[in-house]
Amino acid sequence: MVASAPARAADVQSIDGIIGALYDVISGGIGEARNWSRMRSLFIPEARIMAIGPKKDSKDFGLRILSVSDYIANSGPILVETGFREKELSRKTEIWGELAQVFTTYETQMDKDKSTKRGINSVQLMHDGSRWWIISLLFEAERADLLLPETYLRSNK
Repeated sequence: MVASAPARAADVQSIDGIIGALYDVISGGIGEARNWSRMRSLFIPEARIMAIGPKKDSKDFGLRILSVSDYIANSGPILVETGFREKELSRKTEIWGELAQVFTTYETQMDKDKSTKRGINSVQLMHDGSRWWIISLLFEAERADLLLPETYLRSNK
């Protein structure tokens, strides 16, 4: 597998490293450029970033599916404009062979409007014998009718 830029060894040698790098690369203050080459280096080229959310003017839910480049193009400017910072609150990890599934509970803070949100990132990873790769990232934000259960606020890294 080939990434667009070589990954930092510390970012991809462990699950802790790659999850930490994922949060680090999207976080920053208003006007602070993000290192998108570093972000691309965490994902396989075919990876998908997906969001579950309510559809506009409907009670139904939809799935937004993006490539990593699409995510950067669509969300990148918003992250820089709002001063988006995301941190991990807890983690549940399952590993079997070269497969890992990580449920990582997050909290986001936006500098621009001082808002805070929480949710869960579901990250699927694989180890290719020398490093970890993110295969897909699916997330859903907490809302009034979907509160985070206590079990996802306690870590079992």
